[in-house]
Amino acid sequence: MKILIAEDKRNFAVQIGRALEGEGHSVTLAADGSEALRLGRSAEFDLLLIDVMMPRMDGFEVVRRIRDLRLETQAIILSARDSMQDIVTGLDAGADDYLTKPFALDVLLAKVRATERRIPARAPRELRCEDLVLRPWMFELQRGERVAVLTRTECALLEILLRRAPAVVPHGALIEEAWGPGCDVSFDSLYVFIRALRGKITQPGEPELLHTVRGVGYCLRAEAG
Repeated sequence: MKILIAEDKRNFAVQIGRALEGEGHSVTLAADGSEALRLGRSAEFDLLLIDVMMPRMDGFEVVRRIRDLRLETQAIILSARDSMQDIVTGLDAGADDYLTKPFALDVLLAKVRATERRIPARAPRELRCEDLVLRPWMFELQRGERVAVLTRTECALLEILLRRAPAVVPHGALIEEAWGPGCDVSFDSLYVFIRALRGKITQPGEPELLHTVRGVGYCLRAEAG
């Protein structure tokens, strides 16, 4: 796994990192909460091991923000703060486990192995159709040399369309998958988002990829059919 260790006590972080590397993992260190969030936002990491009391941003807040981004990175809090309230706060913030210091290294390694078993096989980092590339973890698309930033909803819609391309995705299915079952989103609202997305996918002079199938839905493919 790719593991991010966020710990301001460098010697302690290095000790844990060497043990994890000895088990075949790739390890990156962050010395404060802001650095941990900056690195963690990339979604490159399978697991975050994070202390609570760190400079610039505490571990609880880092985990909250990572969860707000809907990243699937697992998180284990490693902290000397061992009160019941601290543990509850950490888990409610979005941590998957909480280990109080001091702890046996073997216990941490066992928890990491358990985490690895829970992580499904990674989906492809990039999704493609012709010369269109979506990087969902960065909320951006690339068309040739051109890069466009997407909103969260635009990114969700494009990811659904790319995963099903070249099939037509019905209006209702797009709404349900992008916003969730039972959501109150009209076809007219969906059209507004699709129109904005189409403007980012296709600029003047570029072949159209996002097509409307009237009365049915939308699809991604090189030519309308």
